[in-house]
Amino acid sequence: MESCAIVLLCALFTFAKQATPRDTCVCELADADQLFPHDKLSTLEDSASKCNSNVTPQKTLELESLLLGLERRLPQLQGDVSMLEREDDGDLYGVLSLQVIENEIMDIKQLIDKLNRTTLGNQRLTTNISIQLNDLKAEMQELEKHDTMQVIKSRKANQHLVKDLEQCRKGKNPSGPPTESPHGRCSHGQFLNITGARVYTAGEYPGSYPYGAWGRDPKPEAGKEAWYWLVLMTSNNRYSNYVRRYSSLSALVVGVSSPGNVQIHSSNPTTNTIQGPNVVMYGEALYYNCYNLDTVCRFNLTSKTVTTVQLPRGTRYNSKGNYCHLEECYPFTDLDLATDESGVWVIYTTKQDFGNLVLSKVEENEPLTLGQTWHTSVYKQAVTNTFMACGMLYATRYISRDLEEIFYSFDTATGLERFNIGILIHKMSPNIFSLNYSPVDQMLHVYGDSYMVSYKVLFG
Repeated sequence: MESCAIVLLCALFTFAKQATPRDTCVCELADADQLFPHDKLSTLEDSASKCNSNVTPQKTLELESLLLGLERRLPQLQGDVSMLEREDDGDLYGVLSLQVIENEIMDIKQLIDKLNRTTLGNQRLTTNISIQLNDLKAEMQELEKHDTMQVIKSRKANQHLVKDLEQCRKGKNPSGPPTESPHGRCSHGQFLNITGARVYTAGEYPGSYPYGAWGRDPKPEAGKEAWYWLVLMTSNNRYSNYVRRYSSLSALVVGVSSPGNVQIHSSNPTTNTIQGPNVVMYGEALYYNCYNLDTVCRFNLTSKTVTTVQLPRGTRYNSKGNYCHLEECYPFTDLDLATDESGVWVIYTTKQDFGNLVLSKVEENEPLTLGQTWHTSVYKQAVTNTFMACGMLYATRYISRDLEEIFYSFDTATGLERFNIGILIHKMSPNIFSLNYSPVDQMLHVYGDSYMVSYKVLFG
């Protein structure tokens, strides 16, 4: 039995050695997709960057400046010609006057020539940019062919789907009229977003005054509807004693002030002068934090008189209740004045509110008084600035050197607070030292690091 088993094992072993080895399987992998043209993408990015650098707000401002200069020179020439006609003695005086008028005409001609060159240059720029944008669009569509996973296509489809769903929702459940604040009627609807910067300028004193505020009077005198105001912190970036007026936005941009400074006091700082950058103008009067006091001052630009209203006991002032972010606080921002469709407001904090924001309506009475007061649950030193719009308080916070976020709102009509607004402000300079809303044109006016910037508020 054992011998049979041994013979069988030997036979199996011999068969295994004689068997041919199994054939090897080889697979060839061929990539049908073309390599992604990274060089072409880099060229497109460079072209887009050049387009952005060519189209700047300064080009529009240059054109406005030339038009403003021409607007001012023509009446002056007309006045000089009229004077010559009245007082020409036919002798030496007439010759000298004609020489002056000839020089003025030459200056105006040079101004018109420059204006024509600038206009033609802008027209050529517009044409070239239009051609470049069409080329960029065509090249980007060509690059989309490499999107084999259909990411871009899916995103576009999702965007269309979201839009269709939103239209469907509005059609099925039409929204009712917006809640109206008891302090102001808001016909524009709900605050939805803001645009990019519409104005960006260093104005009359580039780089000289980091802290300040600017804007428009929501309740201007007749004939001053287009005027702008500017307050600069001229003493230690903390104090000021005057407000500067400009007859138009173009005049502010090019630094032509008329009627110039309206002075609160000859000394700076002193009793009833300005402390801190958060000031506003309303009804031909400047509202601000009185120097060295927990008090709101109102300076009447016509009568040159100051009236005051005391804030509640425990109000923090003299740089003890500032706006802040993680890296720094903005000195002397204890009191923040704001305007909206209904008038003037003051935002501050008190000891008994443990540093949370407090909001009060400033009533335009004689004497000046405080109206209703609201207490919020947002901590002031977690906020970089605030503004009012249609009876709603909005607060911002610092995200980065380039971004600020409108993150919080408080409805004075309902007392409802929201901490998830999520509207981003693309900053032109790292800091926002003052932020004013203008109900005249629904613009946000920002001052920071010597620059004046404005953004359009989008309501829906």
